[in-house]
Amino acid sequence: MSALAALAAVGLDELQESAALQTRVDRKYLVPDTFVDTLLERVDGAVRVLDIDGQRSFAYESVYFDTPALASYLGAAHRRRRRFKVRTRTYVDSGQCWVEVKTRGTRGTTVKNRAPHPLDARTTLDDGALDFTAQALDDARVREIDGGMVPTLLSTYERVTLHVPAAPGSGRPDSRTTIDTGLVWTDVASGARHALGGWAVVETKTGSTPSATDRLLWEAGHRPVRISKYGTGMAVLHPELPATPWRRVLRRHVTA
Repeated sequence: MSALAALAAVGLDELQESAALQTRVDRKYLVPDTFVDTLLERVDGAVRVLDIDGQRSFAYESVYFDTPALASYLGAAHRRRRRFKVRTRTYVDSGQCWVEVKTRGTRGTTVKNRAPHPLDARTTLDDGALDFTAQALDDARVREIDGGMVPTLLSTYERVTLHVPAAPGSGRPDSRTTIDTGLVWTDVASGARHALGGWAVVETKTGSTPSATDRLLWEAGHRPVRISKYGTGMAVLHPELPATPWRRVLRRHVTA
């Protein structure tokens, strides 16, 4: 990503203040990793990149949790309205870890709640994390976690985060764009692995209105796709599971 160095920097505190977007619309794209520099070269001059102590690309690790009956996975696979996702997310470079619960809001929005989590316990949910998860799911009227939760999938990747300002005078919130490369899925139980070679996952996190990044991607011929790091990873490592929402991505990009 040689074009990354040319972008102005934004600090973490300012990014979180102006474009936190815990309730948002997510649009995901799969683009050849060779296109990433082109995208960065085409963004508006007001776009800034997250920079922490001179570093602009950061290692992420996510551990996903599910019930023994895979209620989280099957809820997404069958497109149930009250589907949910539970994970710990580790920012490897800073050593920070959070437990995060994602649920569905109104009009297709994603609602994310998170709380600090011990780094050395990122593959488990302690009593505090379980209570936090249960409360977040109860608030979203999810009633599908009988039997507890166990770790099922690990994902690792490198992420670049862009701050994308809204058009002046539009009254819309600023948005974020994330670019993930080097994605690798690992099954927790078996250790089986699958790498998403040659592709980058670009995700726009906006209000209801598409961002400038969305429009740049559309102009280049890219359209949103259905890809979930948890759902798609589980589907490629467990082909016996139902995978209708991600079948096209699996066929065209993941297993090709």
